[in-house]
Parts: sequence; C-alpha cells; structure tokens
Amino acid sequence: MSELKKIAYNCKKATYLIEKKLIGEITIREKLELKLHLAGCSICRTFERQSLIINQMVKVLFKDGQKHNLKLDNQFKTKLQQRLENELKK
Repeated sequence: MSELKKIAYNCKKATYLIEKKLIGEITIREKLELKLHLAGCSICRTFERQSLIINQMVKVLFKDGQKHNLKLDNQFKTKLQQRLENELKK
C-alpha cells in the first residue's frame, strides 16, 4: 500500500491527531496528513466536530464546577476505573 493510501485510510491515527490538535499543536506534516484523511472520511470529520463540542462542554463544566465545588464520589471513580481497565483489556 502506498504512503498516500496509508495516510488516507488510517482513522486511528486521524482520531489521535484530532485530539492532539485540540489540546496542543500538531506538526505541519501531521496537519497535512489529517487534512488529507478528513477530505475523504466523513466519519472522522464527524468525530472532529463532536470532539470539539465535547471539549468545549468539559471546559465549561470545569469552569462552572469550580464555583460549585463539584466532585465525583469515590465509588463512581472506582467503577469508572474498572470499566476503563476492562475496555482496555479487550
């Protein structure tokens, strides 16, 4: 498979680059790879839009949460950690 096709059809890398771009900067090469992939992948374009919205909502939640001292209880944290570990083992 040519390098161009690898870039164009690698959704896993594209989602990684989308998240990396949202929290920081990506290189010029990564920008090009992502742009090329997004040009042909509607699923990753949707993921990018949804990820942006989720990140904005989380920022608002944390900003508002500081005013109200919102915290997750320990039981919820433990269950969430267990679920994450189980999913990663799959």
